[in-house]
Amino acid sequence: MTFKSFEITPQVIDEHGFTPEEYERVLKALGRTPNITELGIFSVMWSEHCSYKSSRIHLKKLPTNAPWVICGPGENAGVIDIGDGWAAIFKMESHNHPSYIEPYQGAATGVGGILRDVFTMGARPIANMNALRFGDVDHPKMRHLIAGVVSGIGGYGNCVGVPTVGGEVNFHSSYNGNILVNAMTVGLARTDKIFYSAAAGIGNPVVYVGSKTGRDGIHGATMASAAFTEDSDAKRPTVQVGDPFTEKLLIEACLELMASDAIVAIQDMGAAGLTSSSVEMASKGGVGIELDLDQVPCRESGMVPYEMMLSESQERMLMILKPGREDFARTIFHKWGLDFAIIGHITDTECLVLKFGGKTVCDIPLAPIGDDAPLYNRPYVATPKREPLEIIEEPNDYGQALVKLMGSPDMASRRWIWEQYDHMVMADTIARPGGDAAIVRVHGTQKALAMSTDCTPRYCFADPYEGGKQAVAEVWRNITAVGALPLAITDCMNFGNPQRPDIMGQFVGCIEGMAAACTALDFPVVSGNVSLYNETNGTGILPTPAIGGVGLLENYSIMATLPFKAAAESIILIGETNGHLGQSLYLREILGREDGPPPPVDLVAERRNGDCVRELIKNKYVSAVHDVSDGGLIAALCDMAMASGIGCSIDQFLHTVLFGEDQARYIVTTSKPEAVLNSAEVAGVVAAVIGTTGGNTIKVEKVLNVSLVDIKASHNAFFPKLMNG
Repeated sequence: MTFKSFEITPQVIDEHGFTPEEYERVLKALGRTPNITELGIFSVMWSEHCSYKSSRIHLKKLPTNAPWVICGPGENAGVIDIGDGWAAIFKMESHNHPSYIEPYQGAATGVGGILRDVFTMGARPIANMNALRFGDVDHPKMRHLIAGVVSGIGGYGNCVGVPTVGGEVNFHSSYNGNILVNAMTVGLARTDKIFYSAAAGIGNPVVYVGSKTGRDGIHGATMASAAFTEDSDAKRPTVQVGDPFTEKLLIEACLELMASDAIVAIQDMGAAGLTSSSVEMASKGGVGIELDLDQVPCRESGMVPYEMMLSESQERMLMILKPGREDFARTIFHKWGLDFAIIGHITDTECLVLKFGGKTVCDIPLAPIGDDAPLYNRPYVATPKREPLEIIEEPNDYGQALVKLMGSPDMASRRWIWEQYDHMVMADTIARPGGDAAIVRVHGTQKALAMSTDCTPRYCFADPYEGGKQAVAEVWRNITAVGALPLAITDCMNFGNPQRPDIMGQFVGCIEGMAAACTALDFPVVSGNVSLYNETNGTGILPTPAIGGVGLLENYSIMATLPFKAAAESIILIGETNGHLGQSLYLREILGREDGPPPPVDLVAERRNGDCVRELIKNKYVSAVHDVSDGGLIAALCDMAMASGIGCSIDQFLHTVLFGEDQARYIVTTSKPEAVLNSAEVAGVVAAVIGTTGGNTIKVEKVLNVSLVDIKASHNAFFPKLMNG
């Protein structure tokens, strides 16, 4: 693309992602034909990635308020009060398309971007998590994609010095042409030092800090708002390049400046770079903004306004300072070796005005590119309900089935992945990856944050409403299982083409299911991200509303973990079991079927059972706790046994009970079974002793008896075998 003279042709309009109707709206908003810079600005701000034009109507259905919510959706990240003057700040975002095109940099810059979303609010990041989805393990690109994504996450997080403490990984053929990389960051701030992005103060200086602007990532937001075709590799120039060492300097410089009173507003330059950051700050503040692009620090020669405004170069921030504080701030950023430039000022025009070479190269009213962006109530059709399954055959050999299940892609050990992440840096990580929830101390206090990411896409595909409920409930259970009180969630809504009514129906169903669960569990949504057009050549991904949750342990000395603690303890199953095998991993991995409805989610039972489990932990009645999810009861027992090296023996059960994925269930171990059963009875919770810990096998009376050695060998073999070819 050249910029010496540029005619706005139908082809150029189409390349910028406009429908004919949208371009007519541009003409009406301006009262004239836009120049190429103005067209580019409208393009990125009206992209699905920035405007949420297909999803905003339905996102309003999610509950976002609670007494402990300080700031809900709409800012860079969500903020919740965790007491004693502390706030937890967190968000999850997608970097799906970039990670498929260039897996290392796509994943790395996804981590960098979500870190900036959190520290721009005034928080020091204390933990990273991720939710990853890959395709068939024998797909020719998958080893390359897995290796690149994991290296990118580890490379950026390790170098910037923030621990990666947990996450999830799933595999399914629907992700063959469009993997998902969702990154989450959690940070801590004092409640009286939280920073927001609304610009204010006519005449106040607009300041650019961080790295220089290059040509990497131009049209990244537009690329992320379109489906893939065979030419996805041609989109490689739209992927940004990250530098974690610069990000570390930027964190420290920003937090040092935030300790003063110099900042009026601050925003990271994420998707759509300088365009989105300047437009969003001015729009939220109800003011105008004028930028002199000759002052923008550039690392490449000959850059023109279009490139400067649309570049998504990493490690950059935009801030509004109080007048007279410029030299103070400049000294801090120069001390950290970062660029600092005054590139404009706040105006009362409610317009975005850009100057370059002494001329005005852009003059756009802010309302049309911000709050008045297109909004679509797209047609949708509900996903048809699945018929209940007929009798499902039991395995010929229960032991072989168990060993195969525990070594399958979705159940195998993730050690190969998390060993590449530094999960102990900062020295506040209490529970390492592999448990129900990661636990990170609030340094210098007895408090700790518990955090988890989860979603079961196969459930969401079969029944979006129940799948949406289950995704939220599963995260709630994970946090509950360590003894923490779940407080709030962030989400990352990954779906296919919203212009297809069946896909839009999946989105709406998941949203409504999530809303029901969030309401019933007092688990509001405080931040999130929508990623649509995740498909290739018309084939969409499974609907994947990834959920990231945060909860609070008031005293981390009273918590639970999943490994068995001793032999001869009673094993108690909390929750009702009906043996639901529809959409189970047993059905898929052992019988080769993906059918039936997912397990129903009884939100009253979820709340009642989870509250009971937290009380059991608080009263120190239980020694180990694990929620029951993928793979059912027998898989959960294997997790606990493998983590401890202690086996177990349970009563005789058939395949429906062993492998069924009924919800709202936990396994607890105890030396005080009467106390546990009495507490459950008082709470109205179904609970039963099903066996005891001990030995070196997983034994089900008259059904199976498999050594832990064999189970662990299968469980640990998958990733090394896959990645070694």
